[in-house]
Amino acid sequence: MNKPAGLPVHAGPAGGPCVEDWFPQLSRRKDGPWLAHRLDTDTSGCLAIALRKQPLLALQQAFATKTAQKTYWAIVRTGPQTDTGRIDLPLEKQSSQKGWRMVTSPTGASAATRWKVLGRNKDLCWLELVLETGRTHQARVHCAAMGWPILGDSLYGTAHPEGLHLLARRLTLPLSSPITAVAPPRSGMKPALLACGWKPDIKAIL
Repeated sequence: MNKPAGLPVHAGPAGGPCVEDWFPQLSRRKDGPWLAHRLDTDTSGCLAIALRKQPLLALQQAFATKTAQKTYWAIVRTGPQTDTGRIDLPLEKQSSQKGWRMVTSPTGASAATRWKVLGRNKDLCWLELVLETGRTHQARVHCAAMGWPILGDSLYGTAHPEGLHLLARRLTLPLSSPITAVAPPRSGMKPALLACGWKPDIKAIL
């Protein structure tokens, strides 16, 4: 599915709608559906849901062995000086009275992100991110740690009226018949993408 920004995958302590609320409409069976992986509440884009136990196990195996391929688009402030690179910074959860957040730490779990510049202007940069590991908030923390926080990231950067500019753009699943899903940018991301040189797919619009 193409998850909208602002919709959590699980019900939270504050209540409100979540992706799992729609599971009864996907299947009437008692054993499923299941989330095969997670997306942050404020991240939009490709989310895999398994309707049966067998594909769930196959998807879990694919994510565990890193044969499932996830590609993200992000609009960041300033941006890197070179066109490609790799971030290798371990991450761990830090809790306080104000809540929790992920931080870079030598004692944290290993985390690596590859990035490629797809476009830029004088203030913003459009990145393609490939997460080699799937740590919580990985893309957000890694970009912020490099000095180019994702636009609209109120936790690791600065809030924006259009929210977090992070899209789970593409998901490829190595099933017996491989599946690739591509999510379009949500409307709130489009002005920043256009400013960085993105050209909408005319066929998709029509």
